[in-house]
Amino acid sequence: MIVESENASARAIKRAIRADLLFTCDIEHVRKPKDVADRLANKDFDIVLVGPSQYDSEEGTSAELKFEHIGPEVLILPLPMGKLKGGQGRRLLDADWLSQVLRYVTHRKQVEAFLRATEDALCEEKEQARVAFNAIGDAVLISDSQGRVIRMNPVAESLTGWSSADAIDRPVDEVFSVVSSTARTSREHPVLLGIREERAITPDGGTVLLRRNGEELGIEDSVVPVHDRDGEVTGAVLIFRDLNHSLAMTRKMAYLAHHDCLTGLPNRTLLEERAEQAISLARRHEKQAALLFLDLDGFKEINDALGHALGDRVLQVVAEKLRRCVRATDTVCRLGGDEFVVLLSEIENPEDAAQVAEKILAGFTAPLVLDGQTLQLRVSIGISVFPDDGDSVDTILTQADAAMYFAKLNHNVSYGFARKDLNHWPKGTETMEHRLFRAFEAGEFLLYYQPQIDLVSGAIVGVEALLRWNDPEQGLVYPSEFLPVAERSGLIVSIGHWVIQQACRQVAAWRDEGRVSLPVAINVSAPEFEHPHFIGFIGEVLRETGIEPEKLELEFTEDVLMKNPEKSMARLEQLKAMGIRLALDDFGAGGSSLRYVRHFPVDTMKIDGCLMSDITADPATSIVLRSLVDMGKGLKRRLVAEGIETANQLGFVQAQLFDVAQGYRLAPPQDAEGFSKLLQDQQ
Repeated sequence: MIVESENASARAIKRAIRADLLFTCDIEHVRKPKDVADRLANKDFDIVLVGPSQYDSEEGTSAELKFEHIGPEVLILPLPMGKLKGGQGRRLLDADWLSQVLRYVTHRKQVEAFLRATEDALCEEKEQARVAFNAIGDAVLISDSQGRVIRMNPVAESLTGWSSADAIDRPVDEVFSVVSSTARTSREHPVLLGIREERAITPDGGTVLLRRNGEELGIEDSVVPVHDRDGEVTGAVLIFRDLNHSLAMTRKMAYLAHHDCLTGLPNRTLLEERAEQAISLARRHEKQAALLFLDLDGFKEINDALGHALGDRVLQVVAEKLRRCVRATDTVCRLGGDEFVVLLSEIENPEDAAQVAEKILAGFTAPLVLDGQTLQLRVSIGISVFPDDGDSVDTILTQADAAMYFAKLNHNVSYGFARKDLNHWPKGTETMEHRLFRAFEAGEFLLYYQPQIDLVSGAIVGVEALLRWNDPEQGLVYPSEFLPVAERSGLIVSIGHWVIQQACRQVAAWRDEGRVSLPVAINVSAPEFEHPHFIGFIGEVLRETGIEPEKLELEFTEDVLMKNPEKSMARLEQLKAMGIRLALDDFGAGGSSLRYVRHFPVDTMKIDGCLMSDITADPATSIVLRSLVDMGKGLKRRLVAEGIETANQLGFVQAQLFDVAQGYRLAPPQDAEGFSKLLQDQQ
């Protein structure tokens, strides 16, 4: 800032400043000292140049008194009065002098900025070192070159019993007094030894710290000397820790490495070690050893429907039940998920393993009640025996795993032996059923969605969820190829529950994205419908996803409903009371009694697609279809035509006034992303 009342002098000062190419700055000019305060309030200045005219004012020649409000960080520089130029009375400015002064000021500002940055960095490093020093888990004591304490962290205070205030400037051997744990004699203090010999000191062990209150504490310690820039020793850093605490931490880490954190049972690593020992003992004493591989049937369903917290508690209860069923010399292990293994060491014969299996199964006969939920757990067990089923841990574990799957697939048994049962496993079935279980656990199933089209407006008014298996080896596998196997194995219930849950979640996702809210149709198998928890499961899915009950349409074939018509009627009424839509699938494909069919409380009748394929080739088929349509209209049911693949089929269903149709002619099934695009296009 230039303070100068004469404009000509101010211009001369500016020219002098700008003539120096090595000096750049922003310049502002004020005419009177009283204007300086207002300018400084709105902008920062490094230098205030007081022009020559200020020394001629009536107020005096001292500029300091005019700028008392300027802080000490701003340099006030009075410009010297030069010679008068000719007769004009104008003063000359010494430009060289001003340039040198400004360069000096610039250099000083740069040095000050560097020093401030260095000081800030040192303060930050000092603070980081202080935090680390106080937060480190080990005890740290620092001494000077004379062996006197200059600093201790909180852990050192706790272990020695000395506070920092009392310990500072005391001899280190007084604050950190140690003796040998074996000879009970003093030795040269490690800190003093490290300073004298200028090297790191790590005692061999067996060190006892005599705390201030007289207590003894086993420790391990080390000393490192500190050198200055000239290599002279200025002190030492002593690091020590509670040996008992260190051993406890070591034991804890070893325990965690060999045990399951949820149940406290040994994990696979410890199982393999103990199984190796059991095999060695059995071989030496001419005994046998056995592995029981256990799996909880339907545990995934429990986890999905009731939550992982309750699922974890179920696993903990199962672990405790298994512990009570075996000897102290046996091992119960959790492999992961809902899979457990029991290792029986030194048994006389395989029947001993069978007795343990039966004892375990007996422990699961009574329902389990947790948080008001009644759960009926079922366990499948596979048994393998050393040496009959293998001579290594991996072999007998694999054999037990396979035997467990056989037991799971066989509803007539809950446990089975590896070799005897696997010899009767039908060839070809083993691979498919075993792969299905693995596929379900690996999440290889997915849903496709087939649009249902209103035959009047042409709009998508619904969607049917269709199951697919994305087999890593074969690619996309259709339900007709694997659902019969899934039904025989009992996996169909878990798969069906997954389909319902996944489809409802997708409907909720479309709703949340602002898409058209469509009802989703899902086919229900007989084992699902007959499952005692089916109604409750449906209610739980609706609560979890938040979709309206009328957005869920459950489809049942005539065969499913006619297995037990009275019981089916009662269950359908329960679902109907919940607001769920019901559909009779493949209507006309079976030979059901119309006496029952007409009383089932269904909203929709879906005409079987196999009838559609014959309407042009067989006139009789057209007559049957018209009869079914008339029956559906007479019962006031919504009519849906399936399997529309040709223009003739589409023309027929339009002529017969079907409400809705679906099939490749109208729209093929899409994955969730593809169907979302269809909905977007419709909007």
